[in-house]
Amino acid sequence: MSAALRFLTPGQLQLSALPPLSLYIHYPWCVRKCPYCDFNSHEVRQQQHESHYLDALCADLEFSLPLIWGRRVHSIFIGGGTPSLLSPAGLDRLLSDVRARVPLDADAEITLEANPGTVESEKFSSFRASGINRLSIGIQSFNDQHLQVLGRIHNGVEAQRAIETARCHFDNFNLDLMYALPSQTLEQCATDLETAISFDPSHISVYHLTLEPNTVFAKYPPTLPDDELASDMQQMVETRLQQERFQQYEVSAYARQDRQSRHNLNYWRFGDYLGIGAGAHSKISFPQRIIRQARAKQPDSYMSQALAGRPVHEERELGPKDLVFEFMLNALRLRQGVPVSLFTERTGLTAAAISQGLSRAEQKGLILSDPLWIKPTELGRRFLNDLQLLFLEESPK
Repeated sequence: MSAALRFLTPGQLQLSALPPLSLYIHYPWCVRKCPYCDFNSHEVRQQQHESHYLDALCADLEFSLPLIWGRRVHSIFIGGGTPSLLSPAGLDRLLSDVRARVPLDADAEITLEANPGTVESEKFSSFRASGINRLSIGIQSFNDQHLQVLGRIHNGVEAQRAIETARCHFDNFNLDLMYALPSQTLEQCATDLETAISFDPSHISVYHLTLEPNTVFAKYPPTLPDDELASDMQQMVETRLQQERFQQYEVSAYARQDRQSRHNLNYWRFGDYLGIGAGAHSKISFPQRIIRQARAKQPDSYMSQALAGRPVHEERELGPKDLVFEFMLNALRLRQGVPVSLFTERTGLTAAAISQGLSRAEQKGLILSDPLWIKPTELGRRFLNDLQLLFLEESPK
């Protein structure tokens, strides 16, 4: 154990500056829960009381203001669930409530997650008028057979129609795709990717389908492509998007020049974020401590607690063990890595705290040898989980 960790206890941190601050807003409802999804989402069983939930979000934000007083918000991400189910008036009210309470950067990135269903895509114009300047559309696939297996409520034609509508209102939009789907071939994966490229999005996120615990797919596993085929799909995606001049800046994220997701980059660089809404998480830094918070996952519980002035369900202060692992867990996802100095700036620990982990990773060929920069090698990106775990071992027992 290094000296930097041995003698440091919670409350003894000394941050030279507070990191950038983002705001995450969670909308927990979907029309239908997808069998692969492990996010905090709940099926709409009856007409939800939108205004009641917006009241709770506003109360949650009001409660949290003392934690971020005087700090500007650089980005907002409204995720879910399916936040595009919000009415245009509801979204307009939400953003108005936020603007009235926190100072936003003049060019703040404001992203809304949207599904390509007909009802949602008809609202895109209104969402843009409310101040949304980046849309993230959950396509997953353009293949009707695969969409049905994934439990999606749209088909391929609706997906393409929604993207065309988005292009009319947004010059900055992301398309989410998935690969290694049940019974998917390499050719089908390539077709999905080519279709997405044809719409000239500013950003594409491509995720490997994994069977997460507590999902329908985990309980009833479908037949997935083997590891070799999945690897071929991943390589094809990387090569093809590079040919189209998309820059892979994170494990699953590809962007046109200067179109990286600023909100997600803040996560990966261990910035701060206030999370409001059912199941939302926060990471907030102070000069001498860093805390994490979580809200109640069940929407009804969250609303009652938030409206009673008690939105925070759990709160804890991060110690050295947490800081080492969590920083590296995020930073190692970035293809270009981060400067070593950022570790000290964002955690308050010295570089000695990660020296043993970096040395082990370098010996295994997972990290480039550079005393000033933390960057995974190609092998390190391929075995990212193994690389990240080296820094869990680094932490004090």
